[in-house]
Amino acid sequence: MGGGNRWLTLSVHLDAALASPRAYLIAAWWRLRGKRLRARSQLAPLLGASPKAYRLWIDRQEKAALPVGAGEAQPQIVALVDGTAGPGLLAETLRSLKAEGLPALVIEPSDAPTFALAARTIDWSEVTWLMPLMAGDVLAPGISATYRRAIAGSSARIAYADDDLLDPAGHRTAPHFKPDWNSELFRHFDYLTGACIVRASPADVESLSGKDWASRFVALAVRAGRPIHIPHVLHHRRSRPCPRVPAAPGVAACDGLPPASVIVPTRNRADLLRSCLEGLARTDYPDLEIIVVDNDSDDPATLAYLASLDPACHRVLRHPGPFNFSTLNNRAAAEARGRLLCLLNNDIDVIEPGWLTVMARQAMREDVGAVGARLLYPDGRIQHAGVVLGVGGGAAHAHRLLQPDEEGYFRRHALPQFVSAVTAACLVVARDRFLAVGGLDERNFAVAFNDVDLCMRLNRRGWQALYEPRATLIHHESVSRGFDRDPGGAARLAGELDALKTLWNTGAGVDPFHHPQLSRFSERFVVGL
Repeated sequence: MGGGNRWLTLSVHLDAALASPRAYLIAAWWRLRGKRLRARSQLAPLLGASPKAYRLWIDRQEKAALPVGAGEAQPQIVALVDGTAGPGLLAETLRSLKAEGLPALVIEPSDAPTFALAARTIDWSEVTWLMPLMAGDVLAPGISATYRRAIAGSSARIAYADDDLLDPAGHRTAPHFKPDWNSELFRHFDYLTGACIVRASPADVESLSGKDWASRFVALAVRAGRPIHIPHVLHHRRSRPCPRVPAAPGVAACDGLPPASVIVPTRNRADLLRSCLEGLARTDYPDLEIIVVDNDSDDPATLAYLASLDPACHRVLRHPGPFNFSTLNNRAAAEARGRLLCLLNNDIDVIEPGWLTVMARQAMREDVGAVGARLLYPDGRIQHAGVVLGVGGGAAHAHRLLQPDEEGYFRRHALPQFVSAVTAACLVVARDRFLAVGGLDERNFAVAFNDVDLCMRLNRRGWQALYEPRATLIHHESVSRGFDRDPGGAARLAGELDALKTLWNTGAGVDPFHHPQLSRFSERFVVGL
């Protein structure tokens, strides 16, 4: 480690210690006790939040990570540069393109004939890829060779890369380590335009017009097939498109919704169950069956409350024996009459009536499996915004402890998107799909990770898990069951973690909706150091 790198590392640690002294000291304590995973999990989000974290990452890793080299000059890549930002920035971009040996055509979007002229200028006798850029953007060394290697032999129409921003002084900031192709996320966040190449025809170029020509060009290309993702920072930009957070649902129309069965496992804690069921009574849904699965409640108040429930509104299934979350839900699913199943913890509070309608409409899609809601702690911070595989060696809740109105990582916690998994604390899935993959795994995942395993089996069948933040509820998290801190619970959790690693390679694999350069020790999406 060079002297500059050493001082930068110390500076990042100092930033972390000053920003969160108590959390930093806890991480140091875990490190001294030899609890390396706990220490890293505590420290990773602190280091990643430092303004100097990305500079340190660049210094440490990028030279080794980015493939460079001249490579072949085929296929042809031509840059279309939007020149409206001015001659100074345009000259910077043209110099960068020249250094890479890439020809450029400057586009003035206000002048429509310029696109027709560009189409006539390009040699279309060979396969041609176009790179839409804005004046001021700069390319990473080796970008042309990297793109060509990625598209060699591919039938894809579009390939995209990671990017960062250039500040007024030309320093690189705000890296965007992007997910693999996520069509649902793209509906709300154009993370391709300005950092991609598109295989094009003369007609494609001639049809372009207007100031938003580049984004419409890219949107048309993604309809033709799955884009290729190159997980390297190849573009340094002056600006990028912003996420468009969808509006919270108003009064949603309930017509066309199929019958749904809500399954609520419970044991004691009548106060939690009452709050949950009262929330379901306020839920706006046309045909709702509520099944309460009682697992050996022995508290008199809970037994009295269960006995008081109206059989016309609630079915109570008695299921004695050791707690097995998978078994409880599978039994209820087998008896449910709904076309949709909603797995719901008894410590969930409903805060708006349209949550189930929003989730149900997503679950009815042909390409969707399990749908998960945004769950908040009682203090308003995020408890669940999708599940990321590989964090901590297993799986973890994305964006945990963020405030919903924080920027976070490109507002990902506020955008509907495909994910690898969602929590079964509030999960909606078509009953026939749930049964088609065998329901929850009662043997390997009695308590933990059964939802992740279910989602992965649904994903494998082409029914992808989806996170839907427009359905937001409160989750008290394990209040009635408790956490796995006793020796028996810890041993069971360790066994379930081993099973998850064996079945789904979470110990070494990278979640396609995360990134190799994001920390595997942080539920926040921060650069890995």
